[in-house]
Amino acid sequence: MAIFGALVKKEALHILRDTRTMVITIFMPLVLLLLFGFAISTEVNDIRIAAVVEKHTCETRKILERFRVNEYFTFLGLVAPTETERLLRSGRADAVLFLRSDDANLKAQIMVDAANPTIAQTVTAYVGGVINKEEIKSPVLTYTLYNPQMKSSYNFVPGIMGMIFILICAIMTSVSIVREKENGTMNLLLVSPIRPATIILGKLVPYFLLSCVILAIMLFISYTLLGLPLSASIVNVVLLSFLYIILSLSFGLLVSTIADSQLTALIGSAVILMLPVIMLSGMIFPIDNMPVFLQGVSCIIPARWYISAMRKLMIQQLDAAYIFKEVMILTSMTIVLLVLSIRKFYSSSRK
Repeated sequence: MAIFGALVKKEALHILRDTRTMVITIFMPLVLLLLFGFAISTEVNDIRIAAVVEKHTCETRKILERFRVNEYFTFLGLVAPTETERLLRSGRADAVLFLRSDDANLKAQIMVDAANPTIAQTVTAYVGGVINKEEIKSPVLTYTLYNPQMKSSYNFVPGIMGMIFILICAIMTSVSIVREKENGTMNLLLVSPIRPATIILGKLVPYFLLSCVILAIMLFISYTLLGLPLSASIVNVVLLSFLYIILSLSFGLLVSTIADSQLTALIGSAVILMLPVIMLSGMIFPIDNMPVFLQGVSCIIPARWYISAMRKLMIQQLDAAYIFKEVMILTSMTIVLLVLSIRKFYSSSRK
C-alpha cells in the first residue's frame, strides 16, 4: 500500500508541476463550455424583416404590430416591392413579408434569404407562426417539454462534457505513460518488485481525481451560469460521469501500450477520436438523420451513449431506469477496454 501511495504521489506531483498540462486540462473545458453556452448558439434572436402591404386592413395592422413588439424580430418597416430584392441581396434584411388582402381573405407570402438553409427554415417557421396566430380564432396552447426557453446551451452541455472527457482523459493517460517509456523510467518500474497492476493504478488514480475536479467545475458552471435545471438526478449524473471517465482513461491506457512515442499517442488519442466524437456522437448532428451505415458506426463511439444518457438526466431529469441501456453499453465498453489494455500492458512489460 505504501508503494502504491508513493506512485500516486509521484504522478500527482508530476501533473501539478506541468503547467502546460494543467492549463489545458482545466481551462480548455471551461472555455469550450462557456463558448458553446454563451457565444455559439443555434437560436435565432434577431430576425430583420421588412413588409410589403398591398392594402391595409385591421388584420394586416395586427400582424405588423406583432412583428414590432416581438423580441425575436427587428421590424424594418414598410418597403416598396421593388426594394425587396435589394434588401435581401445587400444583407440588410433576412426576410420580406408580402401581405395582400381582399374582401374574402388575407394572403401572405414570405421571401427569405436561404444562403444558410438552417437559418432560412427557422426564420420561415417564426414568421409563419406569427401570421398564423391571426388566422386562428380559438386559442392554441403549446407546451414545450424539458427546455421551454429553447436554449441551445441545454443541448450543447452534455455534448461538450462527452467530448472533453474522452479527449482529455485519453490524451493525459496515453501521453503520460509513453513519456515514461521514452525517458526509460518505465523499464525501471517494470524490473522492480512492483506489480504491473500497481503501476497501472498508480498512473490512473491521479488522472481520475483530476477528471473529477474538472467534472465538478463543469457541473457548477452548467447549473449556475448556464441555468440547467438542478434536481436529484445530479447523483446519477456524477455516477455516470465516473463510469465514463474510467472508460476514457482505459482507452488512453490502451493507446499508450500500442504507441511508441508521445506524438503517436497524441495522434491516436486526439486526432482519431475528435472527428468521430464531434460528427457521429449526436453532439451536434442528430444520429437519426445519418445514413444507416454511419448510424451503425456511431454505436461503437462511447460518447454517443454518454451524451444520450446525460441529456436524459440533465435536461429531461429522468430516473436512472431510463438510461439502463446506455449504462450497460458503457459498462461493457469499459470492461473490454480495461481487459485489452491490461493484457497488452502485461505482454509489453515481459518483452
